[in-house]
Amino acid sequence: MTQEQQYRDCIDACLACMDACNYCYVSSLKEYDLAMLRDCIRLNRECADICVFAADALSRNTMFAAEICELCAKACEACAEECEKHEHEHCKACAKACRLCAEACRSMAA
Repeated sequence: MTQEQQYRDCIDACLACMDACNYCYVSSLKEYDLAMLRDCIRLNRECADICVFAADALSRNTMFAAEICELCAKACEACAEECEKHEHEHCKACAKACRLCAEACRSMAA
């Protein structure tokens, strides 16, 4: 895989994760027990923001790609771990997208 393709794959994973986190965030706000989802909601927002930052930075071919991708992977893993605690379909989809993004970011950071 070329470096350009690796960047593109990571950007795509970051944007897909951002979408899943935003959907989970909005969907969680509609759930009955918001207190149970408090950490999930908070992590959805943080993870989405970091994913956007990572995708934007990678699109500019930043010299800080490894560090930014490492941060993004950590945020994605934290969000996935929280979402996996819940049975909602939006949480399951978010966790899956977060795991894929973390994997792509870890590859970029290596």
